Amino acid sequence: MLEAAKRWARLLKRDVVALYLAARSRSTPWYARVAAACVAAYALSPIDLIPDFVPILGYLDDLLIVPLGIWLVIRMIPPELMADFRAKAAEINAKPRSLAGLAFVVTVWLAALALAGWWVMRGIRQ
Repeated sequence: MLEAAKRWARLLKRDVVALYLAARSRSTPWYARVAAACVAAYALSPIDLIPDFVPILGYLDDLLIVPLGIWLVIRMIPPELMADFRAKAAEINAKPRSLAGLAFVVTVWLAALALAGWWVMRGIRQ
């Protein structure tokens, strides 16, 4: 069972890189490129939207949200193209990093902090 989980994780990492490649390819349909860019940016971001130290929810994105996003985007890409992207991704040794994903996560956290601050200040004034 442990070997199956390791294999699944390796395939998931390969598919994230394949989506990164799909998002950059003009042969991918535009709607799949947009979706692939969003999923790859988030999956390749150096930080998570929900940090892993948050009990249960911290691993939710790693175990459910990212794989579900990958699965949905793969269904949008024609199978022959996806097979090509997977083959190219398997040849890449270094996992790319996503500054767009990092910017998105930081923006969401800053917006959440601003909203929380506004809510607290509103409560203090009343």
